[in-house]
Amino acid sequence: MIRFLPLLMFALVTSSMAQSFPSKPVRFIAPFAPGGGSDLIARKLAQALTGALGQPVVVDNRTGGSGVVGTDIVAKSAPDGHTIMMTTPTFTVNPSLMAKLPYDNIRDFAPITLIATAPHLLAVHPSLPVKSVKEVVALAKAMPEQLTFSSGSTGGSSHLSGALFNSMARITMTHIPYRGGGQAVLAIMTGEVSLGFVDLVSMLPHVNSGRVRAIALTGAKRSAVLPNTPTVAESGYPDFQSGIWYGVIAPARTPVDTIARLNAELVKIIRTPDFLASLRAEGADVVASTPEVFGEHLKRETSRWAKVIKEEKIVTN
Repeated sequence: MIRFLPLLMFALVTSSMAQSFPSKPVRFIAPFAPGGGSDLIARKLAQALTGALGQPVVVDNRTGGSGVVGTDIVAKSAPDGHTIMMTTPTFTVNPSLMAKLPYDNIRDFAPITLIATAPHLLAVHPSLPVKSVKEVVALAKAMPEQLTFSSGSTGGSSHLSGALFNSMARITMTHIPYRGGGQAVLAIMTGEVSLGFVDLVSMLPHVNSGRVRAIALTGAKRSAVLPNTPTVAESGYPDFQSGIWYGVIAPARTPVDTIARLNAELVKIIRTPDFLASLRAEGADVVASTPEVFGEHLKRETSRWAKVIKEEKIVTN
């Protein structure tokens, strides 16, 4: 009996920690600047979670290093549920872009839920003589390295969508990085670049005005906000899928009961009519997954982008 005492004590302590959660304010790390998509979603969730948990949930913007600064804070925080973080594709890309991270993006974190996914829009300047994915590929093969595509940063999700397209279509379009998504969109509108894989909602008004031409969406299915635009997958590349996603994680070793509580409350919030409407207005598909499903997503995305980054020889400055 004595030899089982340490295990029993550990189980009792862990159970006590979970039952007392939350016992103080919850810090919700947003590793990017205020005002962006992930920050806005974090703030909506924090407001609703405050009421659900009975403790203040405070968004803490810890920017720097393409999300590394904030992510490292979470990795080193107490695993008691009082520190959580909003995360995006950057979380699964950084391990392949950066020589040495101060954490392991799988080992050092506990997934809570995948909130939603949203596709990019493959958009071209109207002067480009293409109206389909097939025609984009044909033109790119006829003009190696001459077609250019914009993104808001090297290694960002827009850049990686273009890199994945290069890899799967076996073409060589040239990447032109800009300082932010707004400049990347403007470059397409002015014809400074040939095309881009950009945020669907920010580009939608320009598609409707005819200033850019919508070619395809990068998600698994068509979008309700642009129903007549096909996906890249249905245009000859069935395995193609990219875009943006949003999820919530905690430090590794956070008690299972605490993760389950956070997951249940977050899923309930995400599925409320107001939250659903706000996400769908952004062209997003709501997921609201289990921790296990989100964990598999993180592993799969980390592996997938490692392959693309290696094949396309993507490096950051």
